[in-house]
Amino acid sequence: MANALRGWHEVALRRDFDAIEGLLADDVVFESPIVHTPQVGKAITAMYLNAAVHVLSNDSFRFTGEWKDERSGVLEFLGEVEGIRINGIDMIRWNEAGLITHFKVMVRPLKAINLLHQKMGELLAAAG
Repeated sequence: MANALRGWHEVALRRDFDAIEGLLADDVVFESPIVHTPQVGKAITAMYLNAAVHVLSNDSFRFTGEWKDERSGVLEFLGEVEGIRINGIDMIRWNEAGLITHFKVMVRPLKAINLLHQKMGELLAAAG
């Protein structure tokens, strides 16, 4: 398994918030199912990923599928938050050094997106 995918697995499953920035290239691009424009940079990407891990990583969270090639991969995940089943994918690309350069998240169903928007919004607002 590519280091970027293995690293993201470990972060998400262990809730290892301190390790997130170490996985990211300085110019990483993050695409959210909620935010309209791509977010660029390590700090903002780490902030969004940190909030996602806080919201999603509980006893129900698990990765259910994986597809990869030399410099990219897709991880499918399932979880439940407040009784809402959340199904999504993380589409990840990385550079020669194994650092993530592009991270796109897609989530379904609409109820799940709305809940994530609310919960992550609360966390990000509290963080300032």
